[in-house]
Amino acid sequence: MLFNSLEFAVFLVACYALYLVLPHRGQNRLLLVASYVFYGFWDWRFLSLIFLSTVIDSVVARNIAATDEPGRRKRWLVLSVATNLGLLGFFKYAGFFAASLRALFLRFDVELPEFALNVVLPVGISFYTFQTLSYTIDVYRRKLEPTRDFLDFALFVSFFPQLVAGPIERASRLLPQIVGPRHASLEQFGRGCWLILWGTFKKVVIADNLAGLVNAVYTPGVDPTGPEVVLATWAFAFQIYCDFSGYTDVARGVARLFGFELMLNFDLPYLATSPADFWRRWHISLSTWLRDYLYISLGGNRGSGLLTYRNLCLTMLLGGLWHGAAWTFVFWGAYQGLLLVVHRLARPWLERIRPTTKLGRGAWWSLRVAVMFQLVCLGWMIFRAESITDVGRLLSAIVHEPHLGLSLSWLRPFLFLLLPLALMQAAQARSRDLEVVFRLAVPLRAVVYAGLFLAIVVFGEDFGEPFLYFQF
Repeated sequence: MLFNSLEFAVFLVACYALYLVLPHRGQNRLLLVASYVFYGFWDWRFLSLIFLSTVIDSVVARNIAATDEPGRRKRWLVLSVATNLGLLGFFKYAGFFAASLRALFLRFDVELPEFALNVVLPVGISFYTFQTLSYTIDVYRRKLEPTRDFLDFALFVSFFPQLVAGPIERASRLLPQIVGPRHASLEQFGRGCWLILWGTFKKVVIADNLAGLVNAVYTPGVDPTGPEVVLATWAFAFQIYCDFSGYTDVARGVARLFGFELMLNFDLPYLATSPADFWRRWHISLSTWLRDYLYISLGGNRGSGLLTYRNLCLTMLLGGLWHGAAWTFVFWGAYQGLLLVVHRLARPWLERIRPTTKLGRGAWWSLRVAVMFQLVCLGWMIFRAESITDVGRLLSAIVHEPHLGLSLSWLRPFLFLLLPLALMQAAQARSRDLEVVFRLAVPLRAVVYAGLFLAIVVFGEDFGEPFLYFQF
């Protein structure tokens, strides 16, 4: 069930109407049933997977908390990690690794039996696997007491607004909101509706319209010019941002209607001035999860500089693989790790050349933002390409086909679609308030709402286009 579909609109209205007349415990049970209906709408068979993870991690957490014996605690944790990552690995990576191994042996003239799995990837498995894993790890680290109500825990794992594409919530944030009574204020309701409207606009107007331009260049076999590759890569940068942050906005907005506050997942990422700054702003729930449960577990920055660089590269390499079973994601993760390492090495030099005047600091900031955006876009080229061979083809076009084959039919819609986003983000950055629209007078705010709604109706692509991160 897609957020940008008529089915979801009907589902949400019906669920919300029932929610308003129920007491707290009844609301939780309703949300649990609604979450399973929402997820089962994709494929009811996958409900067994999310239920299995829920049961195992509920039992594991209680048993970890019930003993102080280090060996037993670790064995229970291993059970949780092995089960969750085992399910994720089988459904997402088994076929990829088998095909890669077979291709490797073929290079040495050794033919292995062909291994093909006809397995459908369960929607959202990467997201809810990381979410439920964080729960058992936090209990193991004694940062969290396990909940005694299995149904409340089941709702934490399956809460439908953020189930299939995040944000990846922590039990320490979301469980207290489930257990305690909730009272959505009128302001919270209004802010929730704004996020739903703005997120839908970013998805169906900006992201879905940019998709055609991106596909025209990134489809294998196409022979684009260099400027076309550059523009399509910029377009993909905004497509994936508006698509994914649009989903997050709608998820946070829907959650607010029910009295929940989900974590911020995007904070103007294309205004980042460094790789580390970018990952503090982009997919925040994943980057903080990787930091807290992988990077720190590997040793973080507690060892030598060389070990720190190793930990950064391994973390980002696995973060890239989290996105999907393809070598492009592996290389994208490696590229992100390399950027972080190079930035750490260059940071002392960058500090020494920082300007002191206000004008100089502004120009220096602008230059760093522009350079960082281009570095991010180079990563997006790797991310979006169908294969590493295609990455080479696209880079070759930039170098060897520099002539301006770009037509105004491409440039005009690109600028037209980005204008409202640029205006909004300029206001957000200037005010340092991501919901700056609520600083406007009510009549002016109504004009903004009406304009966005009209744009969705007139310029929005047909409802029902899947969100990009559903495939991850």
